[in-house]
Amino acid sequence: MNTDLFFQDATALADLIRTKEVSPVEVMQAHLDRIAAVNPAVNAIVTLANDALSVAKAAEVAVLAGHELGPLHGVPFTVKDSIDTAGVLTQRGSPLFKGRRPESDATSVTRMKNAGAILLAKTNLPEFSYWIESDNLLSGRSNNPWDLNRTPGGSSGGESAAIAAGMSPIGLGTDLAISVRGPAAQTGITSMKATHGRIPMTGIWPRAPRRFWHVGPMARSVRDIALAFAQLRGPDGKDAFASSTVPFDAAVGRAAGRPLRVGWMVGPGFGPVDPEVAATVKAAAEALKAQDIFVEHVGIPALERDFALDVFNKLHVMEMKPAFAAATAGRNPDELYKMAKTMLALPDTSMQDFIEAEQAAERLRDGYADYFSHYDALITHVLPIPAHEHGRETFVIDGQTVDATYLQGATVPLNVTGLPGLAMRFGTSKEGMPINVQVVGAWQAESTILHIASLLEAVSPVRGLHPSL
Repeated sequence: MNTDLFFQDATALADLIRTKEVSPVEVMQAHLDRIAAVNPAVNAIVTLANDALSVAKAAEVAVLAGHELGPLHGVPFTVKDSIDTAGVLTQRGSPLFKGRRPESDATSVTRMKNAGAILLAKTNLPEFSYWIESDNLLSGRSNNPWDLNRTPGGSSGGESAAIAAGMSPIGLGTDLAISVRGPAAQTGITSMKATHGRIPMTGIWPRAPRRFWHVGPMARSVRDIALAFAQLRGPDGKDAFASSTVPFDAAVGRAAGRPLRVGWMVGPGFGPVDPEVAATVKAAAEALKAQDIFVEHVGIPALERDFALDVFNKLHVMEMKPAFAAATAGRNPDELYKMAKTMLALPDTSMQDFIEAEQAAERLRDGYADYFSHYDALITHVLPIPAHEHGRETFVIDGQTVDATYLQGATVPLNVTGLPGLAMRFGTSKEGMPINVQVVGAWQAESTILHIASLLEAVSPVRGLHPSL
Protein backbone atom coordinates (compact mmCIF):
# COMPACT_ATOMS: atom_id res chain seq x y z
CA MET A 1 0.00 0.00 0.00
CA ASN A 2 1.43 3.38 -1.03
CA THR A 3 1.36 5.56 2.08
CA ASP A 4 3.19 8.27 0.14
CA LEU A 5 -0.01 8.69 -1.87
CA PHE A 6 -2.89 8.23 0.54
CA PHE A 7 -1.54 10.63 3.15
CA GLN A 8 -0.65 13.34 0.62
CA ASP A 9 -2.97 16.32 0.59
CA ALA A 10 -5.08 17.10 -2.46
CA THR A 11 -2.87 19.96 -3.62
CA ALA A 12 0.20 17.71 -3.64
CA LEU A 13 -1.66 14.95 -5.47
CA ALA A 14 -2.84 17.40 -8.14
CA ASP A 15 0.76 18.59 -8.61
CA LEU A 16 2.08 15.03 -8.88
CA ILE A 17 -0.56 14.20 -11.47
CA ARG A 18 -0.01 17.40 -13.45
CA THR A 19 3.74 16.76 -13.65
CA LYS A 20 3.18 13.10 -14.59
CA GLU A 21 5.06 11.81 -11.55
CA VAL A 22 2.03 9.68 -10.72
CA SER A 23 -1.10 8.79 -12.66
CA PRO A 24 -4.71 9.41 -11.60
CA VAL A 25 -5.22 5.64 -11.75
CA GLU A 26 -2.40 5.03 -9.26
CA VAL A 27 -3.84 7.65 -6.93
CA MET A 28 -7.34 6.22 -7.15
CA GLN A 29 -6.14 2.66 -6.63
CA ALA A 30 -4.11 3.67 -3.59
CA HIS A 31 -7.22 5.11 -1.98
CA LEU A 32 -9.38 2.14 -2.92
CA ASP A 33 -6.78 -0.15 -1.37
CA ARG A 34 -6.72 1.99 1.76
CA ILE A 35 -10.51 1.82 2.02
CA ALA A 36 -10.40 -1.98 1.73
CA ALA A 37 -7.78 -2.14 4.47
CA VAL A 38 -9.20 0.19 7.13
CA ASN A 39 -12.86 0.92 6.42
CA PRO A 40 -14.11 -2.34 7.99
CA ALA A 41 -12.88 -0.99 11.34
CA VAL A 42 -13.76 2.67 10.85
CA ASN A 43 -17.00 2.38 8.83
CA ALA A 44 -16.68 5.83 7.29
CA ILE A 45 -17.32 4.87 3.65
CA VAL A 46 -20.88 3.69 2.93
CA THR A 47 -20.93 3.58 -0.91
CA LEU A 48 -18.18 3.45 -3.53
CA ALA A 49 -18.67 5.26 -6.83
CA ASN A 50 -18.71 2.42 -9.36
CA ASP A 51 -17.05 4.45 -12.09
CA ALA A 52 -14.18 5.91 -10.02
CA LEU A 53 -11.46 3.86 -11.74
CA SER A 54 -12.84 4.39 -15.24
CA VAL A 55 -13.03 8.14 -14.67
CA ALA A 56 -9.46 8.03 -13.35
CA LYS A 57 -8.37 6.27 -16.56
CA ALA A 58 -9.99 9.02 -18.63
CA ALA A 59 -8.21 11.60 -16.47
CA GLU A 60 -4.92 9.84 -17.18
CA VAL A 61 -5.57 10.03 -20.93
CA ALA A 62 -6.16 13.77 -20.61
CA VAL A 63 -2.83 14.24 -18.83
CA LEU A 64 -0.90 12.24 -21.42
CA ALA A 65 -2.61 14.11 -24.27
CA GLY A 66 -1.56 17.45 -22.85
CA HIS A 67 -5.10 18.73 -22.30
CA GLU A 68 -5.74 21.73 -20.08
CA LEU A 69 -6.20 20.38 -16.56
CA GLY A 70 -8.36 21.64 -13.72
CA PRO A 71 -6.79 22.52 -10.35
CA LEU A 72 -7.93 19.18 -8.86
CA HIS A 73 -7.51 17.04 -11.96
CA GLY A 74 -7.44 13.35 -11.11
CA VAL A 75 -7.76 13.86 -7.34
CA PRO A 76 -10.30 11.61 -5.55
CA PHE A 77 -12.89 13.25 -3.33
CA THR A 78 -15.59 11.94 -1.02
CA VAL A 79 -19.03 13.34 -0.22
CA LYS A 80 -21.26 13.15 2.81
CA ASP A 81 -24.29 10.98 2.11
CA SER A 82 -26.78 13.85 2.44
CA ILE A 83 -25.33 15.55 -0.65
CA ASP A 84 -26.78 14.42 -3.98
CA THR A 85 -24.53 12.53 -6.38
CA ALA A 86 -25.92 11.61 -9.80
CA GLY A 87 -26.43 7.85 -10.13
CA VAL A 88 -24.68 7.15 -6.82
CA LEU A 89 -26.65 6.23 -3.70
CA THR A 90 -27.58 9.20 -1.50
CA GLN A 91 -29.53 7.71 1.40
CA ARG A 92 -29.26 10.40 4.11
CA GLY A 93 -28.55 7.86 6.82
CA SER A 94 -32.15 6.63 6.89
CA PRO A 95 -34.05 3.51 5.79
CA LEU A 96 -36.67 5.96 4.50
CA PHE A 97 -34.29 6.77 1.65
CA LYS A 98 -32.74 3.34 1.13
CA GLY A 99 -31.83 2.81 -2.52
CA ARG A 100 -32.27 6.47 -3.47
CA ARG A 101 -30.17 7.43 -6.54
CA PRO A 102 -30.42 11.12 -7.48
CA GLU A 103 -30.59 12.07 -11.14
CA SER A 104 -28.26 15.04 -10.75
CA ASP A 105 -25.33 16.22 -8.66
CA ALA A 106 -25.54 18.87 -5.98
CA THR A 107 -24.00 22.16 -7.12
CA SER A 108 -21.02 21.59 -4.81
CA VAL A 109 -20.36 18.15 -6.33
CA THR A 110 -20.62 19.53 -9.87
CA ARG A 111 -18.08 22.23 -9.03
CA MET A 112 -15.60 19.72 -7.61
CA LYS A 113 -15.96 17.61 -10.76
CA ASN A 114 -15.56 20.70 -12.96
CA ALA A 115 -12.25 21.30 -11.20
CA GLY A 116 -11.17 17.80 -12.28
CA ALA A 117 -11.77 15.95 -9.01
CA ILE A 118 -13.15 12.40 -9.22
CA LEU A 119 -15.94 11.14 -6.97
CA LEU A 120 -14.57 8.22 -4.95
CA ALA A 121 -17.25 7.44 -2.37
CA LYS A 122 -20.06 8.58 -0.07
CA THR A 123 -19.49 8.86 3.67
CA ASN A 124 -21.52 8.09 6.77
CA LEU A 125 -23.64 10.46 8.86
CA PRO A 126 -26.33 10.43 11.52
CA GLU A 127 -29.95 10.02 10.45
CA PHE A 128 -30.92 13.10 8.38
CA SER A 129 -27.53 14.72 9.24
CA TYR A 130 -28.93 15.48 12.64
CA TRP A 131 -26.69 14.65 15.59
CA ILE A 132 -23.15 14.96 16.91
CA GLU A 133 -22.41 11.25 16.36
CA SER A 134 -22.50 9.46 13.00
CA ASP A 135 -24.75 6.49 13.64
CA ASN A 136 -27.94 5.33 11.95
CA LEU A 137 -30.14 2.30 11.24
CA LEU A 138 -29.03 2.01 7.62
CA SER A 139 -25.23 2.04 7.64
CA GLY A 140 -24.34 1.80 11.31
CA ARG A 141 -21.83 3.67 13.43
CA SER A 142 -18.60 5.34 12.33
CA ASN A 143 -15.53 5.12 14.57
CA ASN A 144 -12.70 7.54 15.20
CA PRO A 145 -9.48 6.36 13.51
CA TRP A 146 -7.45 7.68 16.46
CA ASP A 147 -9.41 5.47 18.87
CA LEU A 148 -12.12 3.17 17.55
CA ASN A 149 -13.98 3.36 20.86
CA ARG A 150 -14.60 7.07 20.29
CA THR A 151 -16.77 9.04 17.91
CA PRO A 152 -15.51 10.94 14.85
CA GLY A 153 -18.38 13.36 15.48
CA GLY A 154 -21.41 14.39 13.51
CA SER A 155 -22.97 15.11 11.37
CA SER A 156 -20.06 14.93 8.91
CA GLY A 157 -18.34 12.27 11.01
CA GLY A 158 -17.92 9.71 8.25
CA GLU A 159 -16.26 12.36 6.11
CA SER A 160 -13.89 13.43 8.87
CA ALA A 161 -12.97 9.82 9.69
CA ALA A 162 -12.35 8.95 6.04
CA ILE A 163 -10.00 11.89 5.54
CA ALA A 164 -8.17 11.40 8.84
CA ALA A 165 -7.62 7.70 8.07
CA GLY A 166 -6.20 8.31 4.58
CA MET A 167 -9.23 6.93 2.73
CA SER A 168 -9.80 10.29 1.05
CA PRO A 169 -7.69 13.42 0.63
CA ILE A 170 -10.57 15.91 0.47
CA GLY A 171 -14.36 15.97 0.69
CA LEU A 172 -17.62 17.78 1.28
CA GLY A 173 -19.66 17.95 4.47
CA THR A 174 -22.57 20.01 5.73
CA ASP A 175 -22.84 22.16 8.84
CA LEU A 176 -26.03 23.13 10.68
CA ALA A 177 -24.55 23.89 14.10
CA ILE A 178 -21.22 22.05 14.35
CA SER A 179 -21.13 19.50 11.60
CA VAL A 180 -17.98 20.15 9.58
CA ARG A 181 -16.00 21.83 12.36
CA GLY A 182 -16.81 19.45 15.23
CA PRO A 183 -15.93 16.26 13.34
CA ALA A 184 -12.74 17.92 12.09
CA ALA A 185 -11.80 18.63 15.69
CA GLN A 186 -12.54 15.09 16.80
CA THR A 187 -10.32 13.57 14.10
CA GLY A 188 -7.66 16.28 13.80
CA ILE A 189 -8.33 17.39 10.23
CA THR A 190 -9.14 20.84 8.78
CA SER A 191 -12.52 22.15 7.67
CA MET A 192 -14.27 25.43 6.99
CA LYS A 193 -17.81 26.68 7.31
CA ALA A 194 -17.76 29.70 5.03
CA THR A 195 -20.01 32.73 5.38
CA HIS A 196 -23.64 31.74 4.94
CA GLY A 197 -24.53 31.78 1.25
CA ARG A 198 -20.98 31.68 -0.07
CA ILE A 199 -21.47 28.05 -1.25
CA PRO A 200 -24.87 27.00 -2.65
CA MET A 201 -26.84 24.35 -0.78
CA THR A 202 -28.60 23.19 -3.96
CA GLY A 203 -29.00 19.40 -4.03
CA ILE A 204 -28.74 18.90 -0.28
CA TRP A 205 -31.57 17.85 2.05
CA PRO A 206 -33.46 19.64 3.45
CA ARG A 207 -34.21 22.21 0.77
CA ALA A 208 -35.95 24.26 3.46
CA PRO A 209 -35.13 25.64 5.92
CA ARG A 210 -31.65 26.69 4.81
CA ARG A 211 -30.78 29.79 6.78
CA PHE A 212 -28.49 27.95 9.23
CA TRP A 213 -27.24 25.24 6.85
CA HIS A 214 -23.88 25.32 5.08
CA VAL A 215 -21.86 22.99 2.86
CA GLY A 216 -18.12 23.09 3.39
CA PRO A 217 -14.80 21.53 2.39
CA MET A 218 -12.94 19.11 4.65
CA ALA A 219 -9.29 18.12 4.13
CA ARG A 220 -5.92 17.64 5.83
CA SER A 221 -4.36 21.03 5.03
CA VAL A 222 -5.31 24.69 5.01
CA ARG A 223 -4.19 25.07 1.40
CA ASP A 224 -6.60 22.30 0.36
CA ILE A 225 -9.47 24.14 2.05
CA ALA A 226 -8.53 27.33 0.21
CA LEU A 227 -8.29 25.48 -3.11
CA ALA A 228 -11.64 23.76 -2.65
CA PHE A 229 -13.38 26.93 -1.50
CA ALA A 230 -12.16 28.72 -4.62
CA GLN A 231 -14.01 26.10 -6.71
CA LEU A 232 -17.15 25.95 -4.55
CA ARG A 233 -17.98 29.62 -3.94
CA GLY A 234 -20.41 31.76 -5.86
CA PRO A 235 -24.10 31.82 -6.81
CA ASP A 236 -25.69 29.08 -8.88
CA GLY A 237 -28.99 30.77 -9.71
CA LYS A 238 -30.92 28.22 -7.66
CA ASP A 239 -30.07 28.89 -4.01
CA ALA A 240 -31.31 32.41 -3.22
CA PHE A 241 -28.97 32.68 -0.23
CA ALA A 242 -25.96 32.10 -2.52
CA SER A 243 -25.72 35.56 -4.03
CA SER A 244 -22.25 36.77 -3.06
CA THR A 245 -19.77 37.70 -5.77
CA VAL A 246 -17.14 39.01 -3.35
CA PRO A 247 -13.72 38.01 -4.77
CA PHE A 248 -11.49 35.44 -3.14
CA ASP A 249 -7.74 34.88 -3.40
CA ALA A 250 -7.20 31.11 -3.65
CA ALA A 251 -3.49 31.32 -2.72
CA VAL A 252 -4.26 30.34 0.89
CA GLY A 253 -6.14 33.56 1.45
CA ARG A 254 -4.62 36.93 2.08
CA ALA A 255 -4.04 39.24 4.99
CA ALA A 256 -6.08 42.39 5.53
CA GLY A 257 -3.46 44.62 3.86
CA ARG A 258 -2.36 46.04 7.23
CA PRO A 259 -1.11 44.71 10.56
CA LEU A 260 -3.55 42.10 11.81
CA ARG A 261 -5.39 42.29 15.11
CA VAL A 262 -6.55 38.99 16.60
CA GLY A 263 -8.46 38.24 19.78
CA TRP A 264 -8.79 34.92 21.56
CA MET A 265 -11.30 33.58 24.05
CA VAL A 266 -12.75 30.37 25.48
CA GLY A 267 -15.58 32.06 27.34
CA PRO A 268 -17.73 33.21 28.95
CA GLY A 269 -20.59 32.72 26.52
CA PHE A 270 -19.63 29.28 25.19
CA GLY A 271 -20.26 27.07 28.23
CA PRO A 272 -17.60 25.16 30.21
CA VAL A 273 -14.30 24.21 28.53
CA ASP A 274 -11.78 21.52 29.46
CA PRO A 275 -8.48 23.05 30.68
CA GLU A 276 -6.48 21.11 28.06
CA VAL A 277 -8.60 22.59 25.30
CA ALA A 278 -8.37 26.09 26.77
CA ALA A 279 -4.60 25.75 26.96
CA THR A 280 -4.46 24.79 23.28
CA VAL A 281 -6.40 27.92 22.30
CA LYS A 282 -4.01 30.05 24.34
CA ALA A 283 -1.02 28.30 22.73
CA ALA A 284 -2.39 29.12 19.27
CA ALA A 285 -2.79 32.76 20.30
CA GLU A 286 0.79 32.85 21.58
CA ALA A 287 2.00 31.29 18.33
CA LEU A 288 0.43 34.14 16.37
CA LYS A 289 1.85 36.71 18.76
CA ALA A 290 5.31 35.24 18.12
CA GLN A 291 4.78 36.06 14.43
CA ASP A 292 4.39 39.79 15.19
CA ILE A 293 0.60 39.80 15.05
CA PHE A 294 -1.23 41.86 17.64
CA VAL A 295 -3.03 39.34 19.86
CA GLU A 296 -4.96 39.81 23.08
CA HIS A 297 -7.49 38.03 25.27
CA VAL A 298 -11.00 39.33 24.59
CA GLY A 299 -14.67 38.92 25.42
CA ILE A 300 -17.84 39.43 23.41
CA PRO A 301 -20.57 40.72 25.75
CA ALA A 302 -23.37 39.69 23.37
CA LEU A 303 -22.44 36.02 23.87
CA GLU A 304 -22.83 36.45 27.61
CA ARG A 305 -26.23 38.11 27.31
CA ASP A 306 -27.72 35.62 24.84
CA PHE A 307 -26.48 32.02 24.92
CA ALA A 308 -26.34 31.21 21.21
CA LEU A 309 -27.21 27.53 21.68
CA ASP A 310 -30.50 28.43 23.37
CA VAL A 311 -31.27 30.95 20.63
CA PHE A 312 -30.55 28.39 17.93
CA ASN A 313 -32.67 25.70 19.55
CA LYS A 314 -35.73 27.96 19.80
CA LEU A 315 -35.43 29.05 16.19
CA HIS A 316 -34.45 25.76 14.68
CA VAL A 317 -37.09 23.51 16.25
CA MET A 318 -39.76 25.82 14.87
CA GLU A 319 -38.25 25.64 11.38
CA MET A 320 -36.88 22.10 11.13
CA LYS A 321 -39.66 20.08 12.73
CA PRO A 322 -41.97 20.47 9.68
CA ALA A 323 -39.22 19.09 7.41
CA PHE A 324 -38.90 16.02 9.63
CA ALA A 325 -42.67 15.61 9.75
CA ALA A 326 -42.94 15.76 5.96
CA ALA A 327 -40.12 13.25 5.43
CA THR A 328 -41.51 10.74 7.91
CA ALA A 329 -45.26 11.09 7.27
CA GLY A 330 -47.00 7.72 7.00
CA ARG A 331 -43.79 5.76 7.55
CA ASN A 332 -43.19 2.87 9.92
CA PRO A 333 -41.82 4.23 13.25
CA ASP A 334 -39.35 1.31 13.24
CA GLU A 335 -37.64 3.02 10.30
CA LEU A 336 -36.82 6.04 12.47
CA TYR A 337 -33.75 6.30 14.68
CA LYS A 338 -33.02 8.42 17.74
CA MET A 339 -32.93 11.96 16.41
CA ALA A 340 -35.95 11.82 14.11
CA LYS A 341 -38.02 10.53 17.01
CA THR A 342 -36.54 13.15 19.34
CA MET A 343 -37.20 16.02 16.95
CA LEU A 344 -40.78 14.96 16.27
CA ALA A 345 -41.47 14.67 20.01
CA LEU A 346 -40.14 18.13 20.90
CA PRO A 347 -42.74 20.73 21.89
CA ASP A 348 -43.27 23.51 19.39
CA THR A 349 -41.58 26.82 20.11
CA SER A 350 -44.15 29.40 21.15
CA MET A 351 -44.50 32.44 18.91
CA GLN A 352 -43.36 34.69 21.75
CA ASP A 353 -40.21 32.59 22.29
CA PHE A 354 -39.58 32.53 18.55
CA ILE A 355 -39.79 36.31 18.26
CA GLU A 356 -37.55 36.78 21.32
CA ALA A 357 -35.04 34.35 19.82
CA GLU A 358 -35.07 36.28 16.53
CA GLN A 359 -34.29 39.45 18.45
CA ALA A 360 -31.52 37.68 20.37
CA ALA A 361 -30.03 36.47 17.08
CA GLU A 362 -29.90 40.08 15.89
CA ARG A 363 -28.13 41.09 19.10
CA LEU A 364 -25.57 38.34 18.52
CA ARG A 365 -24.95 39.56 14.98
CA ASP A 366 -24.54 43.10 16.28
CA GLY A 367 -22.16 41.89 18.98
CA TYR A 368 -19.90 40.19 16.48
CA ALA A 369 -20.10 43.22 14.17
CA ASP A 370 -18.86 45.40 17.02
CA TYR A 371 -16.05 42.93 17.73
CA PHE A 372 -14.94 42.82 14.10
CA SER A 373 -14.83 46.61 13.93
CA HIS A 374 -11.77 46.30 16.18
CA TYR A 375 -10.26 42.91 15.23
CA ASP A 376 -9.63 40.90 12.08
CA ALA A 377 -10.15 37.44 13.55
CA LEU A 378 -11.08 35.53 16.69
CA ILE A 379 -9.43 32.34 17.97
CA THR A 380 -11.63 30.02 20.04
CA HIS A 381 -11.98 26.33 20.74
CA VAL A 382 -14.10 24.16 18.45
CA LEU A 383 -15.23 21.63 21.03
CA PRO A 384 -14.98 21.96 24.81
CA ILE A 385 -13.49 18.43 25.06
CA PRO A 386 -11.58 16.08 22.74
CA ALA A 387 -13.41 13.23 21.01
CA HIS A 388 -15.49 11.24 23.49
CA GLU A 389 -16.55 7.63 23.81
CA HIS A 390 -19.53 6.43 21.80
CA GLY A 391 -22.98 6.92 23.26
CA ARG A 392 -22.18 9.54 25.90
CA GLU A 393 -25.13 11.81 26.69
CA THR A 394 -23.75 13.84 29.61
CA PHE A 395 -20.31 15.20 30.35
CA VAL A 396 -18.50 16.75 33.27
CA ILE A 397 -16.47 19.62 31.82
CA ASP A 398 -14.30 21.73 34.11
CA GLY A 399 -16.48 20.67 37.05
CA GLN A 400 -19.84 21.32 35.38
CA THR A 401 -22.27 18.60 34.23
CA VAL A 402 -23.77 19.34 30.81
CA ASP A 403 -25.67 17.41 28.17
CA ALA A 404 -24.30 16.57 24.74
CA THR A 405 -25.84 19.60 23.02
CA TYR A 406 -23.37 21.79 24.92
CA LEU A 407 -20.58 20.47 22.73
CA GLN A 408 -21.90 22.95 20.13
CA GLY A 409 -21.40 25.98 22.37
CA ALA A 410 -18.54 27.56 20.40
CA THR A 411 -19.65 26.50 16.93
CA VAL A 412 -23.38 27.31 16.83
CA PRO A 413 -22.88 31.10 17.21
CA LEU A 414 -21.46 31.09 13.68
CA ASN A 415 -24.56 29.36 12.32
CA VAL A 416 -26.84 31.85 14.04
CA THR A 417 -24.81 34.79 12.71
CA GLY A 418 -23.65 33.23 9.42
CA LEU A 419 -20.00 34.13 10.06
CA PRO A 420 -17.14 32.00 8.69
CA GLY A 421 -15.11 29.65 10.87
CA LEU A 422 -12.22 27.27 10.20
CA ALA A 423 -11.27 24.31 12.39
CA MET A 424 -7.68 23.08 12.49
CA ARG A 425 -5.61 20.93 14.81
CA PHE A 426 -3.14 22.60 17.13
CA GLY A 427 -2.82 20.22 20.06
CA THR A 428 -3.12 16.73 21.56
CA SER A 429 -4.86 15.62 24.74
CA LYS A 430 -3.14 13.60 27.44
CA GLU A 431 -5.02 10.60 26.04
CA GLY A 432 -3.56 11.16 22.58
CA MET A 433 -6.67 12.66 20.94
CA PRO A 434 -6.56 15.68 18.61
CA ILE A 435 -7.49 19.16 19.84
CA ASN A 436 -8.47 21.76 17.26
CA VAL A 437 -8.87 25.51 17.42
CA GLN A 438 -11.40 27.61 15.52
CA VAL A 439 -10.41 30.68 13.51
CA VAL A 440 -13.42 32.98 13.13
CA GLY A 441 -13.70 35.85 10.67
CA ALA A 442 -15.92 38.76 9.77
CA TRP A 443 -18.65 38.44 7.12
CA GLN A 444 -17.10 37.08 3.89
CA ALA A 445 -13.57 37.33 5.34
CA GLU A 446 -12.56 33.77 4.37
CA SER A 447 -9.31 35.10 2.91
CA THR A 448 -8.24 36.49 6.26
CA ILE A 449 -9.03 33.39 8.33
CA LEU A 450 -7.31 31.13 5.78
CA HIS A 451 -4.23 33.34 5.96
CA ILE A 452 -4.19 33.21 9.76
CA ALA A 453 -4.79 29.47 9.72
CA SER A 454 -1.87 29.00 7.34
CA LEU A 455 0.37 30.88 9.78
CA LEU A 456 -0.76 28.59 12.60
CA GLU A 457 -0.34 25.49 10.45
CA ALA A 458 3.27 26.42 9.66
CA VAL A 459 4.18 26.35 13.36
CA SER A 460 1.73 23.69 14.54
CA PRO A 461 3.27 21.23 17.03
CA VAL A 462 1.14 18.42 15.55
CA ARG A 463 1.59 19.00 11.83
CA GLY A 464 1.88 15.79 9.82
CA LEU A 465 0.51 13.42 12.46
CA HIS A 466 -1.73 10.58 11.24
CA PRO A 467 -3.55 7.76 13.05
CA SER A 468 -1.73 4.43 12.94
CA LEU A 469 -4.43 2.09 11.68
